[in-house]
Amino acid sequence: MNNSLLLDVGQHSSAGLKPENQDHCGAYLPPEPLLGMKGAAVAIADGISSSSVSAIASETAIKSFLDDYYCTSDGWSVQNAAEQVLKATNAWLYGQTQQSPFRFDKDKGYVCTFSAAVFKGTEAHLFHLGDSRIYRLRRGSLEQLTHDHRQWLGEHNSYLSRALGVTQHLELDYRRLTLEPGDLFIFTTDGVHESLSQRALIQHLDNPSSCLDTSAKTLIAAALANGSSDNLTVQLVRVTAVPEEVPALIEQAGCLPIPPLLKAGEHFDGYTIEREIHASSRSHVYLATDTASKARVILKAPSVDIADDPGHLERLLMEEWVARRVNSAHVIRAATTHRPRNYLYIAMEVVEGQTLRQWMIDNPQPSLEKVRGIVEQLARGLQALHRAEILHQDLRPENIMISRAGTVTLIDLGSARVAGIAETAAENGQLILGTAIYSAPEYFLGDMGTPRSDLFSLAVLTYHLLSGAFPYGTGVARCTTVSAQHKLRYRSVLSEFREIPAWIDATLKKALQPNPLHRHEALSEFVYELRHPNPQYQSANRPPLIERYPVRFWQTVSGALLLVIFYLLNLISNTH
Repeated sequence: MNNSLLLDVGQHSSAGLKPENQDHCGAYLPPEPLLGMKGAAVAIADGISSSSVSAIASETAIKSFLDDYYCTSDGWSVQNAAEQVLKATNAWLYGQTQQSPFRFDKDKGYVCTFSAAVFKGTEAHLFHLGDSRIYRLRRGSLEQLTHDHRQWLGEHNSYLSRALGVTQHLELDYRRLTLEPGDLFIFTTDGVHESLSQRALIQHLDNPSSCLDTSAKTLIAAALANGSSDNLTVQLVRVTAVPEEVPALIEQAGCLPIPPLLKAGEHFDGYTIEREIHASSRSHVYLATDTASKARVILKAPSVDIADDPGHLERLLMEEWVARRVNSAHVIRAATTHRPRNYLYIAMEVVEGQTLRQWMIDNPQPSLEKVRGIVEQLARGLQALHRAEILHQDLRPENIMISRAGTVTLIDLGSARVAGIAETAAENGQLILGTAIYSAPEYFLGDMGTPRSDLFSLAVLTYHLLSGAFPYGTGVARCTTVSAQHKLRYRSVLSEFREIPAWIDATLKKALQPNPLHRHEALSEFVYELRHPNPQYQSANRPPLIERYPVRFWQTVSGALLLVIFYLLNLISNTH
């Protein structure tokens, strides 16, 4: 079984008839595991002929993309990582032009076209602006994958409508394609494709056994022979093998054996086991001491019952992977260790305190201020995850710790969805990893979660802390269609037994909308509104009295009916 993407790359660039070559190109094919995590990057850039400094722009664009892309977070998706790098490059090029004598003439500034592809897993991610091109030759058929950003004013008069470094705002084309073995991707600057027809490209390239460097030189020679007077650059990428769908983290684990059941006092892989904290059919959790550093750690090992479940093993390893890449006081950290492991397990730092579930038992009616403090800390932890394009997906009291000092920490990351890993594997949208009663409605429709899904779970937790109940009871999990979710009715959190402002209820109602588009746009907005009344939630949106004070309402109605009965009885007695 092939578990790696295999690519062949060839390239050639020439100044042609011009004294200077303003084109630039580059490629980086990293070894595993970086290839599986970040992919292989190929890029081409073309400086504009009207600028004497555009060669600097094209060289900078290629070098910064190939260097900086691999410095982005492993958890980021390819699209986000590449776009952030290109935004920074665009800002630098634009700034250089603004500080140069060419600031009033963009056609003479630090400007270039740019086309790139990141080949990751079974897909190619394309990024493009300008009139350099990317083609794909598949089974003898050639397709142009990019669109030329060139505005024509006449038969012989045109200008680039988009390029790198022209404006502060970067407008980038993005496209995502599935790879097949045998695909040939062709990157060209206009000095090549304006002098060669697509038929000529196919004729020179439709040979699977040809050397790609030689093929690139042949294309450039053909373009020159056809009268090209511009710089010429060609890059060729042939897909020789595509990885089969395998869990990325399992591949990194290297098929390590499942640890045996451990007992207090045992020495295990450089740790001394102090005691077992938790055991289930899925995992065993131990408190241990690192014999080298004397640091106390939490070891979590999979149960032998799930040894043949690669999905669960991957989620277990995901916990430590995420913890090493997210730096927040409100997210558990991975333990520091430098020893190779002989078994499959994870090592996390010890978080002192009690679970939020136990805290709720000990504090059945917490004040609004205490609830705010807990929610704000949880939001900061979730925001740290979201910045790394990671969704928690299983926010519940059992996965949260509160220290004696009141610090709140997310401790279980096994259900997290990492965008950078998820895009390399086929996902099953029907798999709900979180606890149903805290999960967002969209998961029950088979949709993928978003940061607003974590917001929903945080709002459910907030509601539960304030009331001990749930906003829709257990109804959300049973609503597996959009029409069923439209029938869900929010239950007001207001009660005559708790001093909760009506605007808090309105804030919760918005965060708990079944349709994620109707919720707050960001966690920060929800947290802010828990402390600051939103003017939109005034009397017009105030819940009716029966929802805010149901007991008092029915007592009042009963009293009024009793008075009516007395009045009628009195009226009847007087008539007789």
